[in-house]
Amino acid sequence: MPVSFLTEQQRQHYGRYAGEPTADELARYFHLDDADRDLIVLRRGDHNRLGFALQLGTVRFLGTFLENPLETPPGVVAHVAHQLGIPDPACFAQYCAGEQRWDHAAEIRHRYGYRDFSSRAVWLRLYRWLYALCWSGTDRPSVLFDRATVWLITNRVLLPGVSVLERLVARLRARVEGRLWRLLERGLSPEIRVRLDNLLNVPEGARRSVLERLRIGPRLRSGPELVRALCRLEEVRTLSLDISVSPRVPRNRVLELVRFATTAKVTAIERLPPERRTATLVAFVHIMEATAQDDALDLLDVLLAETFSKAEELGRKARLRTIKDLDAAAMQTSTACEVLLDPSVPDEQVRAIAFARIPRDDLDAARQQIDRLVRPPDDIYYQELQTQYRRVRRFLPTLLRTVTFGASPAGEPVLQAIQYLRTREDEGSRGLPAPPLDVVSRSWRRYVVLHGEVDFKGYTFCVLDRLHQALRRRDLFVTPSVRYADPRIGLLEGEIWEGARPFICRTLGLPPTPEEALAALRQELDHTYRAVAANLPSNPAVRIEQIDGKEELVVTGLDKLDEPPSLVALRKEVKARLPRVDLPEILLEVAARTGFTEGFTHISERNARVADLVISLCAVLLAEACNTGLQPLARAEVPALRASRLVWVSQNYVRNETLTDANARLVAAQNQIPLVHLWGGGEVASACQSARKNDPPLRENSVQN
Repeated sequence: MPVSFLTEQQRQHYGRYAGEPTADELARYFHLDDADRDLIVLRRGDHNRLGFALQLGTVRFLGTFLENPLETPPGVVAHVAHQLGIPDPACFAQYCAGEQRWDHAAEIRHRYGYRDFSSRAVWLRLYRWLYALCWSGTDRPSVLFDRATVWLITNRVLLPGVSVLERLVARLRARVEGRLWRLLERGLSPEIRVRLDNLLNVPEGARRSVLERLRIGPRLRSGPELVRALCRLEEVRTLSLDISVSPRVPRNRVLELVRFATTAKVTAIERLPPERRTATLVAFVHIMEATAQDDALDLLDVLLAETFSKAEELGRKARLRTIKDLDAAAMQTSTACEVLLDPSVPDEQVRAIAFARIPRDDLDAARQQIDRLVRPPDDIYYQELQTQYRRVRRFLPTLLRTVTFGASPAGEPVLQAIQYLRTREDEGSRGLPAPPLDVVSRSWRRYVVLHGEVDFKGYTFCVLDRLHQALRRRDLFVTPSVRYADPRIGLLEGEIWEGARPFICRTLGLPPTPEEALAALRQELDHTYRAVAANLPSNPAVRIEQIDGKEELVVTGLDKLDEPPSLVALRKEVKARLPRVDLPEILLEVAARTGFTEGFTHISERNARVADLVISLCAVLLAEACNTGLQPLARAEVPALRASRLVWVSQNYVRNETLTDANARLVAAQNQIPLVHLWGGGEVASACQSARKNDPPLRENSVQN
């Protein structure tokens, strides 16, 4: 691969300022804590102090020192000068003209632990880290270059020259790709290699190579296109290239080669080096059957959805066209029902009077009209589906012959029905037993079972409907596949599961076998039901009433219990003895007793500490926990609660591994620190400040909740 892959803009921005840093970046990299100020104050002259501080912030932000410090943006100079109280930032030019900046740079490297890239330990750590990223991912070289730059800055390593890091990334990618190609082509026999190369050749009398023909998926939404997709799947299987890929190869790297094989021109693949060409074809053949099968099932899903939705649309249109006929027939039937329900009409004269109003033939025609037009609430528009039967028959035999489904327990009825249809297609209907009806739902039964006989057309549509639903729920799956694979892949099975079962069940507090768990639940349910049934007649709080013709369970509301005077008096006494403590005061007290704030360290300067850091950390934690933001807690008159300090702490201090020990101390101290009544009467900032300075102990008469 080419060594030079960076753009000119990337080269210019490497190790240099690309404009003014943002406010967050200024607070993160150019904030000077107490340790920084103690070192800066040793410089003589404002220009030396400002220049030293700017070099310190620059190496934190860029990972290197500028050859020309005058390239530092004016906003950065003004920000650092404001922190140091230097009135004239223009004195920085005097610093840039001197030679002391080289001594300052060396001192910063020594004091803050910055290392050279030439160190072998640094180089090996970076190389191993980049190698793992490149092997397990598919990032572009420019992305790896940027990530390597961030790694160097984070680990306080001075950036090397741009070409040095660029060549390192290029060599590493070449090594990773070479290893990938060798693993993919390892173990291939000469015969398989020849057959793979033949995929790039154009057969006699054809216009396209085998590879180009196989990688073209379905493009139209039609039955014939689905048949073509299924024939493509059969052709992939007839290649009979039994190729396995080592599990050590990351799947995304294989898919990257497959994407190249499916999009690049065949001539471009032919011109590849033999090792890379073979690896590309191996990846293509390894994934091709799963891809072809997924493409066919995707098209099947679209066709089935279109078929049933089209039938539903036609049914609704037909219903709208016949609504007037249905209304007329319903009105005639309603007139006859009025006579039937009229109590003043003698029973022996009901027919005569009804037929006098509505002739018998008209009433019978109205009834037939209603039977023909009325649809049940769960209607599946089967009458309109029947018009789609020829379309279904175009692809159904090929689908049943080509695709082999698997099923989870929920999809077993659908799988049995599909197997019955496949057997019927292969052997005919003579001598076959009755089809399995577990797949037939209540809404389909009226169309599938007619006069005790199974209608094959209705049964076919029912199976396709359930097949469509099962594929979307993954109750049915195929192998191999990417999108329609068995969702249970990866679960523990067989001996591995049997070995892990006792530990997992013991951890969850469950018996080792499902029969024991179900038996315990069954016994508990039976005992509870019998107890409720036995106490129901004598339970005045529960009764069964007739509501709207239905029996419903009614539970009588509980009467309110008046609080005794002793309880009211006790509550008043307890409330009077509870101290009024602000929430920040509690947090600071816990921090003082447990020291949990020691578990927070700066992301780059682990040993740096600022004055009253505990107050700042507690304020940030309180803002995050209460979801109020930092603004309500900011106080300009309190150094630990200034907005810049809070922003800097929230962005730079993170929890490290020692925080688990702090949590343990916090849990241990909970038995000694009583929970106190929270009261938000005072200002949060003043509470933080006073709690830290005065450090008042919790009152002895606090009541534990």
